[in-house]
Amino acid sequence: MHIFRFDRAERPITRFASTGATATRVAAGDGPGYVTCLAIAPGGAIGTHPAPVRQLFLVVAGEGWVAGPDGQQVALTAGWGVCWEAGEQHTSGTESGLTALAVEGDGLQLYAPQD
Repeated sequence: MHIFRFDRAERPITRFASTGATATRVAAGDGPGYVTCLAIAPGGAIGTHPAPVRQLFLVVAGEGWVAGPDGQQVALTAGWGVCWEAGEQHTSGTESGLTALAVEGDGLQLYAPQD
């Protein structure tokens, strides 16, 4: 067993005019897949950019918003997520702060909710 923190805020996100955001790479496999912990401070945002591959953005704490290519902001709270396709323009931000896990990979399959 290996116990570890994944909210270490190791790298500031400055690309795409992002503000108040940090990233910590958590895991990767042999293929093109990654898990990254993202922290966005109150009033911060990750600027508009294309998803490099299929990407899940899973809010684990706090609340904020996400937007796709149309720029329409959709509110998300802990327990909610969004899936962006490769190349899809998107952005995210928060007024009060949030932590999310980004899971990226070409082979990601999204499961439908069970009743």
